[in-house]
Amino acid sequence: MQGHNIRTENIDELVDIQDITIDPSLPVAEKTLSYYRQIKNPNCFRFGDTVVRVSFLDAGASLQDRIKQYLLSGQSMELTST
Repeated sequence: MQGHNIRTENIDELVDIQDITIDPSLPVAEKTLSYYRQIKNPNCFRFGDTVVRVSFLDAGASLQDRIKQYLLSGQSMELTST
C-alpha cells in the first residue's frame, strides 16, 4: 500500500464507509468479516466525497495484522486519532 496515491483513486470505485452496516448482535469476529466484505479495501475507502487512506507509522504492521492482534487479544483497544 505504500506509495499509493489517493489523488489517482477513482472515487466511484471506492466503498463509502457510511453505507457499511454491521449487525450489532454478531460476535466480534463475524462483525469484522462483515466489515471486510463490505468495505472491500480497508486501507482506502471514501467518506462521502472524501477519499480516506488508512496507514500506520509502524510500517511493519498492516491493518490486517493489527485487527488480528486485536481479535487474538480478547481485549478492546482504544482507537485514537492523530
